[in-house]
Order: sequence, then C-alpha cells, then structure tokens
Amino acid sequence: MPSCDILIRNASVLDGSGDSAEMLDVALSEGRICAIGPTLQLTAETDVDAEGLVLAPGFIDVHTHDDICVVRKPAMLAKLSQGVTTVIVGNCGISAAPVELCGDLADPMNLLGAAEDFVYPTFSSYVSALSEARPAVNVGALVGHTSLRNNHMDRLDRAATDAEIGRMRGQLSEALDGGALGLSTGLAYLSANSATTEEVLALAESLASAGAVYTTHMRNESDAILDAMDEAFTIGRLSRVPVIVSHLKCAGIANWGRSGEVLGALNAVRLGQRIGCDCYPYAAGSSTLDLRQVDERVEITITWSTPHSEVAGRALAEIARDWGINQLDAARRLQPAGAIYHSISEEDMRRILAHPATMIGSDGLPNDPRPHPRLWGTFPRVLGRYSREERLITLADAVHKMTGMPAQRFGLAGRGLIREGYCADLVLFDAEKIIDTATYADPIRQAEGIAAVWVNGVLSYNSEGATGTRAGQFVSRGKTNWIQ
Repeated sequence: MPSCDILIRNASVLDGSGDSAEMLDVALSEGRICAIGPTLQLTAETDVDAEGLVLAPGFIDVHTHDDICVVRKPAMLAKLSQGVTTVIVGNCGISAAPVELCGDLADPMNLLGAAEDFVYPTFSSYVSALSEARPAVNVGALVGHTSLRNNHMDRLDRAATDAEIGRMRGQLSEALDGGALGLSTGLAYLSANSATTEEVLALAESLASAGAVYTTHMRNESDAILDAMDEAFTIGRLSRVPVIVSHLKCAGIANWGRSGEVLGALNAVRLGQRIGCDCYPYAAGSSTLDLRQVDERVEITITWSTPHSEVAGRALAEIARDWGINQLDAARRLQPAGAIYHSISEEDMRRILAHPATMIGSDGLPNDPRPHPRLWGTFPRVLGRYSREERLITLADAVHKMTGMPAQRFGLAGRGLIREGYCADLVLFDAEKIIDTATYADPIRQAEGIAAVWVNGVLSYNSEGATGTRAGQFVSRGKTNWIQ
C-alpha cells in the first residue's frame, strides 16, 4: 500500500477557492499535498482523524508589520495561534529592507522596531536573515517607498529629485529581482506625504515587467478619500499594474456612512483595472500617534509612549484630564507614541469586509506593549463572529478571502489552495467554536477553536499550543492570477 508522511482523514475541506466544503482525506509528503480523495488507501507515519473539523489552506495575513519580528522573534505565536501560515510584510511604505538609516528613524518606520533593528541594507541580506532565523510562518515581502526615500534623501518633507528617484528605482529593481512581491506606499504619513504622484508612478513603472503589485496606504482615508483612491487607481492604470488598497476604511466621524460611495468608486474602476483591497474586522485602527488625528469626539488609547511609558493602555482623554491640559497638548507631550483610534463605523467596516474585492489583513503591530487586539484575533474573529454568528459572509467565502484570493493576487505560487502538489500549509479548526478572545482591555490572548496548523507539512501548532518546530520559508514572487 502506498505511504505518506501525514494523512488527515474525514475532514470537511474548504479548499480556498470559495467552493463549498467536501468530505475528503488529504495526504502530505515532504512538505506538500500528495493526494486528495474521499477515502485514500494509504499508510501514514501520522494519522489525523479530522471528523467534525474543517480543513483549510493556511491563512495568509496580507497586511502585517512583522518585518523585524519574524527575524528577532521567529516563534510568531500571535499568528500561528490564529491559523496564519504566511505573512506579507513591508506594508504602508515601511519595510525592514532595503534600509540604510541616514539619520533619525522616521515615523512610521518606528512601528517596525528601533534604529538598531534596521540592519538589512539590501533586500538579499534580509532574505538571508529570514533563512537563518527560520520563522514559524512563511514570509513574503513588499518594498516600502518610505524606506527607499530614507535611503536616498536628506529629508523626507519634500518631493524626491529625478536623481533620487533613479537611485530608488535601482534598489527596487534589485529587490524585485530577489523575489519581492511589489511596492508599498504610505502616503498619508508625513514621511511620504510630500511625494508627488509622479514620484510614485516613476517607481511603480518598474513593477509591470516583473509582474509585481502596488499596495498603498492612501494619501487620505477620511474627507478626501475619493481623491486618494483616484490617485491610487491612476498610478495603477498608467503603470499597468494591479492595485491593492490597504486597510480600506472611512475614517473620522464626519465620514461614517460613506462606505457605499467608496465601494461604488472601487466597483467602477474594477471594470477595467485589477483593483482590490484588504480590511481588518474591527471598528478601530492603530498606528503612531498623529496630531492630525486627535479629535476629542474619538476615543483614543495610547499603546506606547517613549517619554511616558507608564501610560500605555490608558485613554488619551484620561491622561489629558490628569495633566490638566487638552488632548492635543497631551498628545504632543507623549510623542513619539502609538495609539488606537476608535474612528471607524462598524457598519462601514462590515460593508467593506463583505465586499468581493476584499482580502483579510490584521495590520497588527507586534512591537506595541498593549497592541490592538487584531494582532491576535483577526482571522478567528472573521470566521467566528462575522461568518458563523452574524452570517455576514459564508464560511467558504471567508476562507477564500484569507487563502486563495491573496495567494493568487500576490503571486504566492503553490499556496492558498488545497491542491495536489501545493505546499502543505494547512489549518484544522472547529467551525462551531472558532472565535477570537483578544480584547482592547486584554489584547494578548490566543484564539479558540484552532486544532492544528501545518507549515510546509510540519505540525507547528495544535490545541496544546506551539510545537516549537519552525518550518517557515521566504516566499518569492510568482505569477499573479488576479481574481476580481
């Protein structure tokens, strides 16, 4: 009788395509899926009875800031415990590589780590560090526009010159040759806000021949969001590359209820362009503390502060009241700092989450001492709360948004689907019990309902916790297969 390494029997298989579940056996050998069928006649070194459980491709977190974490803290429990087997780093214009710091660490690069953590002057040096660290999850990497600006400009509050853009293009091309997935921008941040559309377009033009993608934390996510979307889509159209809008939202109380308008604009452009987005399943965002976002009508929680570390986890309003000053002055005193902004409408978030163009991304910040609960809870929250409990999306669609769709859009070849010959990145979970447990008050908590996680065929997490065996790999860019 033929043999395999691992045989998962009697699983309700959601293969990542969006199709309904089938009762199947799935066999793994040498890190890949070697057979799939209703009743496989195989012997196995390890036999897993999955009766009553769902088997899906490992979840792909398309929007992370794990760039340095995957090297310095490679256990990656926050992601493994959710069923995530692949993270995409380098989002919002900030990447760990290629970086050569020319001065102070620019905001928001400080979200990734301290100045001494940026030790990867070339993309290839970062890939080598990943290989040596062997993180518990796979890693695909974007190149950050702000990181490139940092490397070649004396200051970031201006547009780049033609010569500086030329040097940035050179580094971007080198990274694309090394397997980078594409370019990301963070145009809302002051470190990139002065960049012109032409500057970004000059870089994005390098992506088309490589088959790479353009992702963007747009220039504006509030009042001028439609203008910002138009800029992003124009860059994609003129450079002939797919565009992924990062953490699409309608930020600020004045913009609550605009999701229909925003998604209408997205739909109109999707008729002729490859356009998508990602979303996290929470009505609050998190980033560095930005004075432009301080609004006394919005609840703001401080996650960290360099001069006042003792206030982590406290509301800005409380801190201001204790200090006898207004919130804006308190925010100035706390900087540099991080914050959670409860500035999103739940209804808008739900509408964006359910849209067929939307993938799931946590946007978690692993360096925050009191992080947003999305770091630990994003994927089980979608499956448990929004699919099972609220029936916002079907379970098959939810899994598709986390697996097949991102793998095809980002060019993660051989991943994201349960197919023979594909990498054995798999998650086994209880669809009736899976749920997030992380909260704003207690954010570092593992989800419930994850039975097992295999990364490249290696059991890396089970109901007892992480196994301690790390099998993640650097995932080089393959061919994108865009799904609208």
